[in-house]
Amino acid sequence: MGWSVKRTRTFLTSATRLRALLGFAAIALLLAPGAYAQTASEEYVKPVPLLQGSAGFITNFEGGQPDLHPIVTPVVLLPIGQRWLFETRATFENDLVAVPGRPGFHGGLVEKEVEYAQLDFLANPYVTVTIGRFLTPFGIFNERLYPAWIRNLQSDPLVLPIGIGPSNASTGGMVRGGFKANRQLNINYAAYFSALSTTSPVDSDRFAGLRTGIFVPKARLELGGSFQHLLQQERSNLFGFHAIWQPAPLPLDIRGEYARSKRGSGYWVEPAYKLSQFPFLQNEMRRTQLVARYQQFFTGDLPSDSLPSVNTKQFEFGVNYYFMDGLRATTNYGRQFSSAGNLNVWTLGLTYRFVVPLGPAGRVP
Repeated sequence: MGWSVKRTRTFLTSATRLRALLGFAAIALLLAPGAYAQTASEEYVKPVPLLQGSAGFITNFEGGQPDLHPIVTPVVLLPIGQRWLFETRATFENDLVAVPGRPGFHGGLVEKEVEYAQLDFLANPYVTVTIGRFLTPFGIFNERLYPAWIRNLQSDPLVLPIGIGPSNASTGGMVRGGFKANRQLNINYAAYFSALSTTSPVDSDRFAGLRTGIFVPKARLELGGSFQHLLQQERSNLFGFHAIWQPAPLPLDIRGEYARSKRGSGYWVEPAYKLSQFPFLQNEMRRTQLVARYQQFFTGDLPSDSLPSVNTKQFEFGVNYYFMDGLRATTNYGRQFSSAGNLNVWTLGLTYRFVVPLGPAGRVP
């Protein structure tokens, strides 16, 4: 009986928080400008379902041991009218490793995972309401940089699991959007709640969080912060900060994040420079990108299976070559330093991004 009462109270608490989040969304919808209002005489472009995503073949050499990693990540975007969108992303991957005493590389069954499946309501240009399973918007890497064809380096930052957990996704509700504060400043935000789920593949922890960013168009600079409160276990707080800068005079991207929790803290900084300004071999140089990343991780008071068990430093340097739009060869070498032992990290890969319309486009009167 005691277990049932406790479980019921937990469910009611989660439901109360979810109702509060949806209530906030309803207020935002009422207060935000109705920019999607449309007269009967206006025309609009009929939305077309899309199949997009990426395929890659990544080879990792960590500590001298090769690991072949084929991965396919399809994304389906299904518009429903003008203001609803269903989107989902799945991953099919395998690890092929060398087995002592057997020739070649061997792997088990193909791992399949639905990373997110969400329904979005586009209330207006400033507010989007999401329900379902969505990528946890803590920091920038998980939402913006995770796919193999987007990331500059194929290895994950050491601090990535701090704000998103092992599953990298939330099951619940989210309100997000952005608006222009003035001519020099734009603001973006995402507020979310995740319910506790122990059912695979929709497992998630119970927490609530907020991420916001300030973008300065003239400087091409974004600064932002993330906050998350864990509503289970030790009920701790998580903090994060991120920055993205693309200086106008140079083909340079600088990205970085910092994250802190009771399970650890750390940061990563990643500059990437296209060689398009070099005066020789211009066709080859404009396709070539140099990348570097320096990162540190510091252990916390609580253990975590998804984070390093000791303080760790890692430096990586890489080169990306774009054969065409969406097709890229990537390689990077790095060195990891920790009290558990130093090791080399080396990656070779080929990634391809595809977009396939699933229907004809057209205008509807």
